[in-house]
Amino acid sequence: MKEKEKVREIVEESHLAGLIDQGTELKGELNFKGAFRIEGYFQGKIFSDSTLVVGEKGKVEADVKVGELIINGEIRGNLQARERIEIHSKGRVFGTLISPCLLIEEGSYLETNCQTVQVKDDNPSPRPETTTKSPSK
Repeated sequence: MKEKEKVREIVEESHLAGLIDQGTELKGELNFKGAFRIEGYFQGKIFSDSTLVVGEKGKVEADVKVGELIINGEIRGNLQARERIEIHSKGRVFGTLISPCLLIEEGSYLETNCQTVQVKDDNPSPRPETTTKSPSK
């Protein structure tokens, strides 16, 4: 399956776990599993391992940490995606972007600081300790 087809499949409402529709305003902390779409207004914090879609009518002012972020509307804040951030032609982004993969479509608007690095997991799994010995003299 091509990448654009995958995105279209996720964006379809039938595959969404949640929606903040046009005309709706919410403030607070949003946590979700499965793809989530915002077409209204949201202010606060957003956390998920899944996909967040900011639709063309969506406006978000938040600190965001998600698996994947797809932007077609306006978003402001510190934005982190573990897998990728996509900014489509009608997307408007203000703030800081951190993701290992960043796709920017022609026509989009950005006022950002961008870092294409791995996003650190806040709860990393424990790793076995290793011991390093220095050579004997």
